[in-house]
Amino acid sequence: MAFDAVARSGSVTLAAQELDLTQGAVSRQIKKLEAFLEYPLFTREKMRLSLTPVGATYANAVHEGLARIATATTDLRGNPHGGVLNLAILPAFGAHWLAPRLSGFLGAHKGVTLNLSTRLAPFDFGRTNFHAAIHFGRDDWAGAHSVKLMEEELAPVMSEHLARGRKVTVDMIPGLPLLHLDTRPKAWQRWCAQNGIEAPPRAGMVFDQFATMLQAAAGGLGVALVPRFLLEDPAQRRGLVVLDQARQISNGAYYLVWPETKVLYPPLAAFRTWVQAQISQL
Repeated sequence: MAFDAVARSGSVTLAAQELDLTQGAVSRQIKKLEAFLEYPLFTREKMRLSLTPVGATYANAVHEGLARIATATTDLRGNPHGGVLNLAILPAFGAHWLAPRLSGFLGAHKGVTLNLSTRLAPFDFGRTNFHAAIHFGRDDWAGAHSVKLMEEELAPVMSEHLARGRKVTVDMIPGLPLLHLDTRPKAWQRWCAQNGIEAPPRAGMVFDQFATMLQAAAGGLGVALVPRFLLEDPAQRRGLVVLDQARQISNGAYYLVWPETKVLYPPLAAFRTWVQAQISQL
């Protein structure tokens, strides 16, 4: 802890204040550690300590280890009889597919406390308190184990106002304003190719989340390609026309991913088994 505090602050004085120790006590701990390792961890430049290359590598590993200890301590104090599962989720999948089903998981595992936070891109598990994450795309999260949940099937939707009472067909799509998601830039091109029509030039409004794009479609601003699970709730489909006869496309898949250190973590193991069972029922 003394080494970690000095490595982060670059100062024995600040580290001593953080740890509520004397400067001499912190200095002695650092010297003992360097003697044990038989490598210098710091160089002194004027009044500031700087990590040596060996010290910098060691500091990263020590910080990650202390972070895991802190997380384990927090989890135990918060729920000593069940455990805490901190899960990073994607906005649309988390809100519209996962959240409506979570009562079943929590009912079957009453001792588990589930915390959800939104993350849009992969991150380093070692520098966060997340036990697992929902990932979209390919099975390419570095240093993580994974299980495939499901393909993302996209379907075109538009407002009844935009449809104007007509029976909407595949051939009509290129002539309508198209809405785009910035994380799925080629979705419309792939959909048009799958359905045997020529894709129009990429133009139109661009959104960063499915939920916002779906609201724009409901407001008559254009046609949106959205995941089927967004349309499971009848309330979400109200006022919308879904082009069901078109061939669906998959732009990628959803995965549950977790670090090596959490393979046997009981709350995660329970969630992994539960979510796979939910997927198998689709």
